[in-house]
Amino acid sequence: MPLLRRKPFSLAEPPEDLKPDEPVYQIRFTKEIFQDYHDYLKRLNLYRQRVWMCKVTGKTGLTYEEALVSEQLATEKVQQFPKELMTIALRIIQYSMLPLKDLADSIGEKLQEQLFVGAELHWKKDDGVHPCKILKVIQKGVDTVSYEVAWLDKNKNIREQAEVSAEDLVHKKPLFSRNILKSFIRESTYRNAPWVLHDELAKNHGISTDIPEELRGRVFYKDGLLVCSKKRKHEESREDTDTCKKKLDGAQVDDSVQEKENGQPKDAAIKYPIDDLLVIPSPDDPVFTDRPSPAKSFNIPMSCVGELLMVWDFLSSFGRLLQLSPYSLEDFEIAICHKDSNVALVVESHAALFRLLIKDDDEYSLAVKNRKLKSKITTNNWTEYLCHFLEMINIPELWQHKTTIKRGHYGLVDASAKLRILGELVNRALETAIFRGKLDEIIEQRQALGATRRGEALENGRRRREEKERLKAESESNGFVDGYHLNGENVLANNSIQNGDVGEKRIIEIEPSGQNDPLGRSGIKHLNSAPKKTLKKLNSELKEPTENGKELSRKESPKQLKADKDSSEKNSDEQRKEYFEREMEKRFIRRSPLGKDRDYNNYWWFCRYGRIFVESCDSKKWGYYSSKEELDALMSSLNCKGERERVLRKQLEKYYSTICSELQKTSKDLMHRFVDESVLRRSTRVRAQPGQNPSDACLRYKNKYHKEE
Repeated sequence: MPLLRRKPFSLAEPPEDLKPDEPVYQIRFTKEIFQDYHDYLKRLNLYRQRVWMCKVTGKTGLTYEEALVSEQLATEKVQQFPKELMTIALRIIQYSMLPLKDLADSIGEKLQEQLFVGAELHWKKDDGVHPCKILKVIQKGVDTVSYEVAWLDKNKNIREQAEVSAEDLVHKKPLFSRNILKSFIRESTYRNAPWVLHDELAKNHGISTDIPEELRGRVFYKDGLLVCSKKRKHEESREDTDTCKKKLDGAQVDDSVQEKENGQPKDAAIKYPIDDLLVIPSPDDPVFTDRPSPAKSFNIPMSCVGELLMVWDFLSSFGRLLQLSPYSLEDFEIAICHKDSNVALVVESHAALFRLLIKDDDEYSLAVKNRKLKSKITTNNWTEYLCHFLEMINIPELWQHKTTIKRGHYGLVDASAKLRILGELVNRALETAIFRGKLDEIIEQRQALGATRRGEALENGRRRREEKERLKAESESNGFVDGYHLNGENVLANNSIQNGDVGEKRIIEIEPSGQNDPLGRSGIKHLNSAPKKTLKKLNSELKEPTENGKELSRKESPKQLKADKDSSEKNSDEQRKEYFEREMEKRFIRRSPLGKDRDYNNYWWFCRYGRIFVESCDSKKWGYYSSKEELDALMSSLNCKGERERVLRKQLEKYYSTICSELQKTSKDLMHRFVDESVLRRSTRVRAQPGQNPSDACLRYKNKYHKEE
């Protein structure tokens, strides 16, 4: 049983008034049952704290469950202890007063001398040492013993047998490690100083439980357990005095003071954050708003949203490498759902991936050469490249669409199949040497940025320390010492000495160091109190000229100048920090979610698109937030007592300004698109010349990054 702060801990007893149909809360690894959820939560939180100790190995800083596993593993090792040696070890342990380490070493030395059947050791032969195993112990006389051993090869197979003496057998390493012996001692005893075996264990091995002569009077049995006798009166008095002194000095009270009447320690207070599902409402909690429901207006099936986002994010992020100019997520979604077979945006996206594979994918480039396809990919032949790719990957779910695509009816293929094909193309592109080289380059750039940021932080810290030391030295040289301003021979003590209701200011005269003082010390002489006019005059004399020739009052001291400089440096540091974050975002390697809520829903944000996407824990449902009001409501609904929602809120706070600007930008773009579509519909009714429909932007897409070869 694991120990709580090195002391035994009793599990909770099952409730006596438990009804058969009553709902209860059970802890999985202890099988404890609780009727009250708050009691269950407190006990579970206690088990998750790293205050437990493995009773067998002595490891500390574990959770209860980790301590249980440690005890099980250690017990399995202890059970492998040879029975022939167990009695010898137990006799050494019984009533020993040695510390644990010394006792383990003593047992190890004793067992090293023992030779038993099955022991693996080494035999001296032909000026060498060879591994062997004892098969039989042969007793030839009262003091004469020989052993029948078998020689072992590298695989521990028996080669031959022989009879040898004990002098010819050697141990190259101890039979048991010190840790195993320590675990064996802890497992076999119920107390230390002296170490006492469990009664049943001692009885099974024929070991006496009688107290040795040297320990009688110091220990005795009470209720079947060995306890120490009472100390002498002066020792008790001294111990009580030391205990009282510790309490008066503010020392920590022992954990036993916190025990309940039934002997169990009090449950520790809940330390947040904890698992979100264990958080229960509290009167001290802030007011949480209702979490807004995310919008789910997608043109593609809900199960394909994840694939859509993955493909679009890859094509947009590595557009320069693919020679593919970026486009919006709305245009990409519309293009995937379009029934036209030669949508410009879809054709260019496939062509960019095909060009990369032809350059660096040996298998695909060989297939293209064997088919003798034209080197230039156009709207007329791009489907041939696509069909060859489907033949190469040979996926049955996608293979069935080959005939439809070959006949020129790509637009009739399901959106899910289109995205699945693009996903396979992206996965293939990720394996190319060109892309891996680009990733290595990005990683090097990120490392260089990180090194530059760390170097600037160290340099700023060094510069601030030097500036602080310089200002301190200047203030001391100019006469600012402990709040006094030294000016030649006089100093104004700006301290008010309160005598009743009278505040008195004093003038102090300071003689120059080393002139009138034979010891070379500054002599300070108090003069009579000065009138108010004199004080005003001295205050005016204490004004210092600034760099521009203007006078600077004492309130406008160098500290004020330092504060202004620190403020400007702080703004500069924040700008540099934002710059590094932007550069890191440009060189991203893999996209990760912002975080999760209590129900394990993932929250995704893409810097090139003003929406926060919500992915269910099973990745089957998707939604999104598209306004600043929804973002604020989401943040107000997160409970920071939970581990997951705490991390999510921190990430949202970190990127709050950037996300808000992107949300507003996307909202404006969608509003302009809606207005343009409304104008287009109205102009159609009045038979006016129609403008360009924003929904057909995917048809008018032009790849500005691609250079004709």
